[in-house]
Amino acid sequence: MTSVVTRPLGPFAAFDGREALLRRGEEALARRDYASAVHLLGLAGGHLAAPHDRTARLMNRAVRELVPRWHFSMLNDDARNTAYRRAIEAVVRPGDLVLDIGTGAGLLSLFAARAGARVVTCEVEPLVAAVAEQVVADNGLSDRISVVNARSTDLRVGVELPDRADVLVTEIFDCGLLGEHVLPVLAHARRELLRPDSRLVPGSARLWAQLVDSEQIWARNSVTEVAGFDLSAFAQLRSLEYFSTYVHQYEHTPLTDPFPVLDVDFSTRPGPAEVHLEVPVTAGGRAHAVVMWFELALSPGVTLCNDVAENPQSHWRQAVQTFDRPLECAAGGTVPLLAVHDGERVLVRPQQPAGGPATR
Repeated sequence: MTSVVTRPLGPFAAFDGREALLRRGEEALARRDYASAVHLLGLAGGHLAAPHDRTARLMNRAVRELVPRWHFSMLNDDARNTAYRRAIEAVVRPGDLVLDIGTGAGLLSLFAARAGARVVTCEVEPLVAAVAEQVVADNGLSDRISVVNARSTDLRVGVELPDRADVLVTEIFDCGLLGEHVLPVLAHARRELLRPDSRLVPGSARLWAQLVDSEQIWARNSVTEVAGFDLSAFAQLRSLEYFSTYVHQYEHTPLTDPFPVLDVDFSTRPGPAEVHLEVPVTAGGRAHAVVMWFELALSPGVTLCNDVAENPQSHWRQAVQTFDRPLECAAGGTVPLLAVHDGERVLVRPQQPAGGPATR
């Protein structure tokens, strides 16, 4: 049975009776304090291996909020697993010290240990870190892999990390590449945790984009009239940034070939925060949205992307950003776009008034 270690809850929590702990756990659930709920319900006797126990079922409700379901589709993504395994086997040398940022289930750490490395891996969510320790033990690698329940920015060389690492492995990428704070995390790691000649998996990435004509996708993030009623005021609540979706589930027509938006070398400082683009239009139509996906260069000759055309079984969705109003695009012209990022999100916007002719 996996032990659940979360935040301290006061000196008397462990001495409360079962019913009191159960009540406090339910109260924590109600106020969406899921970490405390897991801890209290665990003290009340619930555990992850008893699905028919009421206390465990309540605890599982909290677990579902703490641990997103995409962990399972990610772990069963064969293309992702094979690419990372091949890259780690190519980059890691026996005796290396590997830092794995974002443990999850610990699969990338297991790959590195099997390649002959000592591994320190960090995971911010206490429950996930505890289960990852069990996974490591179940595979007989507790002597080679150390799981630390902490953010990477809280690690210290000589304490949690015995020395500066030779290799960094990570997969803290959202569908739009930067949304899980990978740039500041890696900047800190290069400065504080890695050797000057360290190797990174992945070493670089490219963000691709494509303009599409799709009223169905546009309707995912806007509304005007429904059943004769004007609901356009509700569109004030739309997302101004990208959101994730499986693009292939919606009717859409590409208006451009895929074009690069951003190139990132993870071993150096980030590139420009603004990129001016002139994108050739290959088919006339109305651009309702820009679809984005990444391509990770994991090691020489090993890449991984979340483009449905290249990797139809990818667990990652694509990043979609809708425009305020569709852009009129004429075949044979070009669309001027501005791509900007703040280190965490990429935003693509037209360089002319929305709703007017977009092509030159």
